[in-house]
Amino acid sequence: MKKIIITLTILISFTSFAQESKSLSLKEAISYALKNSYASINASRDIEAAKKKKWETTTIGLPHINAEIAYQNWIKQQVSLIPAEFFGGNPGEFTEIAFGTKQNMNATATVKQLIFDGSYLVGLQSAKTYLKISKNAKEKTDLGVREAVINAYGNVLLSEESIQILEKNKKTLEKNLHDTNQIYLNGLTEEENVEQLKITLATINSQLSKTKKLKDIAYKMLNITLGIDINTEVKLTDTLDKLSVENSSLNLLNNKLSIENHIDYKIAKNTEKSNELLVKLEQSKALPSLSSFVNFGYSGFGENFDFLKKQQKWFDSSLLGVNLKIPLFSSLERSSRTQQAKIELEKAKTNLYQTSQKIQLKVESAKTNYNYSLEELTTSKQNLALAERIEHKQEIKFFEGISTSFDLSNAQTQLYTMQQNYLQAMLNVISNKAALDTALNTPINN
Repeated sequence: MKKIIITLTILISFTSFAQESKSLSLKEAISYALKNSYASINASRDIEAAKKKKWETTTIGLPHINAEIAYQNWIKQQVSLIPAEFFGGNPGEFTEIAFGTKQNMNATATVKQLIFDGSYLVGLQSAKTYLKISKNAKEKTDLGVREAVINAYGNVLLSEESIQILEKNKKTLEKNLHDTNQIYLNGLTEEENVEQLKITLATINSQLSKTKKLKDIAYKMLNITLGIDINTEVKLTDTLDKLSVENSSLNLLNNKLSIENHIDYKIAKNTEKSNELLVKLEQSKALPSLSSFVNFGYSGFGENFDFLKKQQKWFDSSLLGVNLKIPLFSSLERSSRTQQAKIELEKAKTNLYQTSQKIQLKVESAKTNYNYSLEELTTSKQNLALAERIEHKQEIKFFEGISTSFDLSNAQTQLYTMQQNYLQAMLNVISNKAALDTALNTPINN
């Protein structure tokens, strides 16, 4: 029985671990993050809150019904003084009388209806605009999430492939060091050559250790961007080389910008619309407002608490009313508020134009960076091939005794630099493509 329990426990543990692991391509990672990232979730909640706010504003113009039950018990009833002569007494004297019963209860229901209010009409328009702003914010958030996922995914691939290259370099260096040390023990080379290789190997080991630590951080950053626990195991199915090829396209540089459809422009435009409505709101406060109400009620009275008994007598009442409020004079307060709103509107118009200029500049800058990254990728690939040939030749010369360890070390350092430059160049193509897509407001599904 103990063996069965232990076996089941192990199987459950492995099952749980397998469930925590995720294998994602870049497209799958983006799709996952758009639904599960913290920013996307809260942006969706903002839209739901805006919908509720819109309905809240709408209900102001709908009927409102309130009910009220009030119970009063005079512990000591209030006394009024009545001239005694009303009851046959002497003139100038007063009689103490308590009006009403000691206990009473009232139950009322009131229906209120707004008939006209200029600020209510403006409020409905504002609620619609607020909903648009929330949807625009969600769209902008999704664009940001897409770019963040691409960058985080690329950084993980960069660290993974850097580790592979460093481990390969380490293995080659260890072999070179072993062979050189044997030659030194046979007295055919100087100790300095062995020491030089040891320095290079130590540098590689240090870089490898640092890169492994950075890889762990990169994975956790990716998890945070995706919206999952940082300790969840994530496996990436795409490679840096594959993504750099997929994201290399000069045709993208010819894509035209539609300012009016750009999310930043739409947000600025809605801000302008909001300020227009604020002006209307201040102006509407000078208009009269009209509302009505209907009241129904029952009242009961008694010296004792008999309100729950059948013999208790109840008196009904009803009331219909109409309220008309007319603003007459505010010592120019409303005018001052309206002028302030108009100033904010002019500022919003200026910001709208500034936004259109910034968008164009951002697109031009993103295209320049992307074009440069494509050129840099081609150059880095050529330089890497040259550095590999140079290092290979120097290695042959070194073991043949033609060149020194310094020559070999310089060739190796140059090769390692070109390797990292090439990886970084591939990552730059991917990240600059993502930045250009964001700048051009390229839809998520493209």
